[in-house]
Amino acid sequence: SPENSTIWDDFITKVDALGLTNMETVGLIAEAREAIEESVLPAYRELIDELKIQQRLTPEGDGVWRLPDGEKWYKNRLEWFTTTDLNAEQVHQIGLENVERIHNAMKVIKQKVGFEGDLAAFFEFMRTDEQFYYPATDEGRARYMKEAKALIDTMEEKVPEYFGLTPKARMQVKRVEAFREKSAGKAFYQSPSKDGSRPGTYYANLYNMKDMPTYQMEALAYHEGIPGHHMQRSIAQELEGIPEFQKYVSFTAYTEGWGLYTEELAKDMGFYENPYSDFGRLAMELWRACRLVVDTGIHAKKWSRDQAIDYLIKNTPNPENDSVKAIERYIAMPGQATAYMIGKLKIMELRTKAKDSLGDKFDIRGFHDEVLKDGPVPLNILESKINNWIEQQKNLI
Repeated sequence: SPENSTIWDDFITKVDALGLTNMETVGLIAEAREAIEESVLPAYRELIDELKIQQRLTPEGDGVWRLPDGEKWYKNRLEWFTTTDLNAEQVHQIGLENVERIHNAMKVIKQKVGFEGDLAAFFEFMRTDEQFYYPATDEGRARYMKEAKALIDTMEEKVPEYFGLTPKARMQVKRVEAFREKSAGKAFYQSPSKDGSRPGTYYANLYNMKDMPTYQMEALAYHEGIPGHHMQRSIAQELEGIPEFQKYVSFTAYTEGWGLYTEELAKDMGFYENPYSDFGRLAMELWRACRLVVDTGIHAKKWSRDQAIDYLIKNTPNPENDSVKAIERYIAMPGQATAYMIGKLKIMELRTKAKDSLGDKFDIRGFHDEVLKDGPVPLNILESKINNWIEQQKNLI
């Protein structure tokens, strides 16, 4: 029915805020009801009917390998999202290597906190122990929001030591609104308006508090807020002397690679003092490493949906529901999930190269400014930029 929809709820809220007469309000509501009943609902029903037809027509299997020219299309998707020429086998192997690396780092933390048992048992402990979750109450959610904002505020004080370029735009931390929290991701960022009237926003989804372990709070805040998406996207909007499109163009490997890079950068800056928070950082990186394995597994190695879900459940501390939702996303968006880790690894590779090449001349602030100062770019252009910057630094007296 019209009343049982977020479209209707949003419309009513906005009409109520207009301060109209009763007659005007009734008239608008009547028009909205007619539009939903005669246009929106029939369109959705037609869409559902067509999807049922497509479901009957689709070949067996879950990856795009089963479709005409599926292998070529997946190659195209990997190139598009990673902005590299890496093939599926290379991406898969990079994933396996990094899963092993991160597992080993997690074992060190497991020993540090004195946990007895293997890594799988430690994952189960991190999934289920009540100490890592705030209660699903108003007080629990308010505590989460307060602490997330405090993390951003503390990080902001440290930023000038690592960045010359900083955004003018303000940033806020908000809970995902009730009308969309059931379907929204666990955390995401919305850019500020260009005129500064709306700040950048880090949204935390507190619908299910079991999806928001406190040990991931730090890494989430840094990734979505400062020095992650807020800094990169706000700085890009505020740049002068570059084409307007360059401020808003999307290269997933660059933007999400930057967000993931800043999670580890925060450790270099002295954060994650609690070993469980450092585990949370590793858990989020592990999730991105596993994406390389399962995305290529599904679309190039003919893995089934259940096989991919099982891999995530066995190799990460995330709950089963996370794994199910993730795999269904990767099936529907081939290649997209590989961009995060590939981008992060490239930025780390370029930073290591710059440090090794420049020695005492290496300036972390200059490196970050060079990464950010031209807006989003493909990884091959980013590599050229950093190589040129290295040569420029060598020539400085």
